Amino acid sequence: MRRIHVPVWRTTYYAVIPVAVAAILSTRPTFHAQSPPAQTSQPGAPGKKDAATQPAVPVPSGSPVPAKQIKPAPPTPIAEQKTSLNQDNNWNPQWDVLIEENLPPEMLSANISKAVRAYCPRFSSLSDPDKRAFWAYFFQALSGAEAGLKPTTNVRHTQPEVAVPDKVSHRMVRSEGLLQLTYEDSERYGCDFDWNHDKSLPVHDPAKTILQPKNNLSCGIRIMKNQLVDLHEPLLTPKSYWSTLRPGTVSHRVFIKQMANAPAACGANAPQSPRRTDQNLRTAKAAVPAGHHLTPAQVPDSQ
Repeated sequence: MRRIHVPVWRTTYYAVIPVAVAAILSTRPTFHAQSPPAQTSQPGAPGKKDAATQPAVPVPSGSPVPAKQIKPAPPTPIAEQKTSLNQDNNWNPQWDVLIEENLPPEMLSANISKAVRAYCPRFSSLSDPDKRAFWAYFFQALSGAEAGLKPTTNVRHTQPEVAVPDKVSHRMVRSEGLLQLTYEDSERYGCDFDWNHDKSLPVHDPAKTILQPKNNLSCGIRIMKNQLVDLHEPLLTPKSYWSTLRPGTVSHRVFIKQMANAPAACGANAPQSPRRTDQNLRTAKAAVPAGHHLTPAQVPDSQ
């Protein structure tokens, strides 16, 4: 019987090789992406009262402001006190970065020099990093006077002139967060507060959108831009959103104390003395406009 030889091995060999080669060629090398190098700000601005230079702070990659254009602010008196006592809820220098990244160009313009002259007489001649440092310090001082630098501060007022329903939450208005803002501000100024998300959370829950420092501070910047740029009002005015910025009020005296260590580059004048403020208080109106509020410094159990 004639034998038939089938070249099985040869067929298999030539069939496998092209498949193997194709698999090798189609395999792409794996590259592990490296994290971008850490960026840091300039060293911090020295204050008028405390000339110690603050350390540089990390700046997130992709920041709208170059890292070397950011300069941390000096600490306010309340921040220094909390540091010396090793207390929690102190000012976070990363909030300086957050503020400086979100400042609109109008708040760095020489056109507002007159408006901020009370606490930064040299504003028009400052570099942009020094202007940003002034604003970072200003909002830190405002937070110190308004909320004691505590992000979860939440105050419900009982005074008839301010105990009104919030038009967004439809509950009695509360002042909340570092700058003591309300849910109504989401409609007035386009702030990123979400009542539908927050309404089921505990009052002091840091997950609430209104209590998150980024949202609260960004909203404060919007409100201040409205005051200085849109309404052409100065930094200190009876028309300010915050009672702390209304000369002649009790809370304004608290704010004055927190501005004592403003950046030295500002050439700031000494804050008005408490005695002079007391004289203003005797002549100022006691009523606070509806929709505005007293500060935690005036409400003993607000913390």
